[in-house]
Amino acid sequence: MQLPSHLTSKSDVYSFGVVLLKMITGRRSMDKNRPNGEHNLVEWARPYLGERRRFYKLIDPRLEGRFSKRGAHKAAQLATLCLSRDLKARPLMSEVHEALKPLPTLKDMACASPYFQAIQSERTGSNSSSRNGLKGQPMRSLSILNSPYHLNQPYRSPKPVQ
Repeated sequence: MQLPSHLTSKSDVYSFGVVLLKMITGRRSMDKNRPNGEHNLVEWARPYLGERRRFYKLIDPRLEGRFSKRGAHKAAQLATLCLSRDLKARPLMSEVHEALKPLPTLKDMACASPYFQAIQSERTGSNSSSRNGLKGQPMRSLSILNSPYHLNQPYRSPKPVQ
């Protein structure tokens, strides 16, 4: 694999797509502990991102349906655009920002969906927390409320420690 000779704002958009995918799935971008075919998060997720019914398989099961169905789908669509192999097809970061703005206000929780409940049952059985060894661990959230991209002011990186 040859690395690009210089990084661009479109490279940053791709990187943000990876971060967004990590938030959706709860997985690392590279994980050699996963089965073959699942080591690279982006390549594993690509087939699921394009299909509305299949993208639920991407959602971190530890969320246990505590996320907006429309918000998760819109986030997956946005990740698809950000991760486009074609640089020109990737959105501008300002467009990414605009697409993310309404997501925290969506209230259509997946746990109320019979389809999602069926997937959860298929995935984990009746008691997902204890079966996955997650009992007592804090729940993650797909919310971007605490993200610097949600603020009404530009994000500034913290100053480096000297």
